[in-house]
Amino acid sequence: MKVYPLLAALLAPLLSALPLRADAGDVAPAQPVIPARSFSVADFGAVADGRTPNTAAFRRAVAAVALAGGGRLTVPAGAYFTGPIDLCSGIDLHLDAGARLLFSQDFDAYRLKGNTYRPLVLARGCHDILISGAGVFDGQGQPWWVIERRVKTAARARGLPDAEIGRPRMMIMDGCQRVRIEGVTLANSPMFHLVPTRCEDVTIDGIKVLAPANSPNTDGIDPTVCRRVLITHCTVDTGDDCVAIKAGAKGFGPDEDILVTDCTFLHGHGCSIGSDTDAGVRRMTVRRCTFDGTEAGVRLKSRRGRGGLVEDITYEDLTMRNVGQAIVITSYYYGLPKPGMHDEAKPVAGNTPRWRHIVIRNLTATEGTRDAGLIMGLPEMPAEDITLENVRIAAPKGLRIGYTRGIALRKVSVAADRGEPLLLEDTVEGLTR
Repeated sequence: MKVYPLLAALLAPLLSALPLRADAGDVAPAQPVIPARSFSVADFGAVADGRTPNTAAFRRAVAAVALAGGGRLTVPAGAYFTGPIDLCSGIDLHLDAGARLLFSQDFDAYRLKGNTYRPLVLARGCHDILISGAGVFDGQGQPWWVIERRVKTAARARGLPDAEIGRPRMMIMDGCQRVRIEGVTLANSPMFHLVPTRCEDVTIDGIKVLAPANSPNTDGIDPTVCRRVLITHCTVDTGDDCVAIKAGAKGFGPDEDILVTDCTFLHGHGCSIGSDTDAGVRRMTVRRCTFDGTEAGVRLKSRRGRGGLVEDITYEDLTMRNVGQAIVITSYYYGLPKPGMHDEAKPVAGNTPRWRHIVIRNLTATEGTRDAGLIMGLPEMPAEDITLENVRIAAPKGLRIGYTRGIALRKVSVAADRGEPLLLEDTVEGLTR
């Protein structure tokens, strides 16, 4: 009968590669398989004093993991000052509790050319990657933020909507398969924190993403043209989108089969799609999430020249408090027409934003700080087949709706402190209640 432990050991790697089913709805990414080998960065010369450069030690350690065919690379408790880190296939980069990676603030450590920078942590073309533990990746992005704030302020004074100096992301997984990131904290990135790009089977479970509310463009989690993505039980408190599904990679896409569930969003711009949607997004669900103090809750944004087809999207069972706008679906990321003003229709192109088959249900938003929100397509491409069901919003102003076709409002209650609760423009076609 002793065959059973042996059989379990033989089957364990196969079972770990199977999709997770518990609480994953219709999205169950395949999981990474990590060989049972152990390494410690301390064995490769890493010094945990917060000052000694450890870039070479991490490089040697990852090379040893790659040469062995994969395994767990442990970072023991302590503060490790380092430059950029490249990962390999089959690695579990595990940060013990009390471990903190302090990334260099030397811009040239990440510079590729001019104002183009590599990320702090990069995996490119890899498979079976796990980042785990209870430690912290600290991007120490404050010097970047100071310059970026100054550049943005100057641009807006000239009437420009935005400006960007070029900054490294914290963590990019590019063209990878079977990626799992769990337990760790990502903090203070110079720009976006976690960007899986062109990846398949991504699980992000129980992480924290933290940056000051005024830190520019410090998005939390930004899957970009990925397939089968599960984001669950995460807390995001940043200076921009908490989660943003992006579809701007030319020649790839669409984003598809994405589930965001049981997350808490604090400062930031909510759970978003866009603004780049030209590669398309389809089959996404956001479920059982809490928003407290975000600038927006549901946020779908694009504009002419950056758009594409976004369809089969569901937001459900959401609780919001102290949120600026509960619902935003807009093809006017910049340049929104004033209420009652008509925009001129433009020719439809491949990069025209298109929103269809969107359901928002079981949403409660209290103590809103700006207005109930906005649903606004384009005269040449109205947002179509939008359903709001069992939605209750309390905010200073109402919900503005225009350039839509086939919108259904079922058990929708908007309590506005000023003005009408529903601001329906004459470009709304086929409204049902």
